[in-house]
Amino acid sequence: MRITIIGTGYVGLVTGTCLAEYGNDVLCLDVDPRKIEILKSGGIPIYEPGLEEMVKRNVEAGRLRFTTDIEESVAHGTIQFIAVGTPPDEDGSADLKYVTAAARNIGKHMTGYKVIVDKSTVPVGTADKVKAAIAEELAARDNTTSFAVVSNPEFLKEGAAVEDFMRPDRIVIGVEDDTARDLMHSIYAPFVRNHDRILYMDVRSAELTKYAANAMLATRISFMNELANLAEKLGADIEFVRKGIGSDPRIGYHFLYPGVGYGGSCFPKDVQALQRTAAEYGQNLEILNAVESVNYAQKSVLIHKIIQRYGENLKGLHFALWGLSFKPNTDDMREAPSRIVIDGLLARGATVTAYDPVAMHEAQRAIGEKTGLAYADSPKQALESADALVVVTEWKAFRSPDFDEVKTLLKQPVIFDGRNLYEPERMKAEGFEYYPIGRKQP
Repeated sequence: MRITIIGTGYVGLVTGTCLAEYGNDVLCLDVDPRKIEILKSGGIPIYEPGLEEMVKRNVEAGRLRFTTDIEESVAHGTIQFIAVGTPPDEDGSADLKYVTAAARNIGKHMTGYKVIVDKSTVPVGTADKVKAAIAEELAARDNTTSFAVVSNPEFLKEGAAVEDFMRPDRIVIGVEDDTARDLMHSIYAPFVRNHDRILYMDVRSAELTKYAANAMLATRISFMNELANLAEKLGADIEFVRKGIGSDPRIGYHFLYPGVGYGGSCFPKDVQALQRTAAEYGQNLEILNAVESVNYAQKSVLIHKIIQRYGENLKGLHFALWGLSFKPNTDDMREAPSRIVIDGLLARGATVTAYDPVAMHEAQRAIGEKTGLAYADSPKQALESADALVVVTEWKAFRSPDFDEVKTLLKQPVIFDGRNLYEPERMKAEGFEYYPIGRKQP
């Protein structure tokens, strides 16, 4: 099938590449010429495991191409996936200007039947706005060409996006046009040959499903963070609690790991957007208000532990920080807890040397130059002459360090672990002062 992808960010590039992998003729559009040049030269503008190799393979096979030409992109695909950004507006609602701009461009240039697919995460009612924008542009041209608007939200985890797309646990399609439904089924049938995981529903239900899924996952994270903080006060161990409740099949183990809060491009933005949507309809989502409040506070939990250990004035202290991206296997720094930790340390007079296996360049771009902040080329270099180690992101490379070497490089054997990577008993045996989240100290 001939498919156009509008936007080459995480969602757009992964979607287009994976669809090309299954033999479709895919053209990806982006208005940023820098991104398109990177893609045409064989690189990718984001970090996502396995994606670069797949892009190269499909470009070489002629199934995947890139352009900045809007008219060409509209002419190419019967299916037009809109996968542009929907950043939060000042009031927390999703900013749809890029979505509606993409819709208007389609309306300006289409000459035959099109299926316009909202792949971006958008509020309930966006499909109606997309439909209206296209209809307005067609009317301005006295064009009566028919089209359909479909909601097909993405459920991709950064760091595992390729695997999630190629082996989906569900594919949600909101569609109210039989021709569009048949075309969407043709696209996704190869991905669900062993077991049909396509869920068809009305458009508004599909739009709400995406927000509901992310809100539920964010709720689980904030709930566990609150329990972890309580466990510390009660002398309980949150790891035992996690196993105890996770063994209940009605609850399960996923997203029950306490830490320093969630970040990234999805959870913070989507929780706020869902709250805003509810407010527009006169409903207050009290649970999500609490979820967001808990997450905001949790990002400072390591700062509080450091203050309890050293006092409010951290002048003269130097900290090593492992992990900058909001989660492992990505370079995404949006809403990353590391940014709160770094700002909290610097504001109290400390200095910081940070390291991340992937996100160093993106971190320097996102954080900028700050007095007292340096970046290391390795975990070992970050540790040199530091008074303590602060672990913020749970990269695999940090899970089994040489603790003798860590102790030698640090001025004092102190670790603040925001991801509970290590066992308190072992840390005590290794001679460390160890400060995890919600773990019982031996």
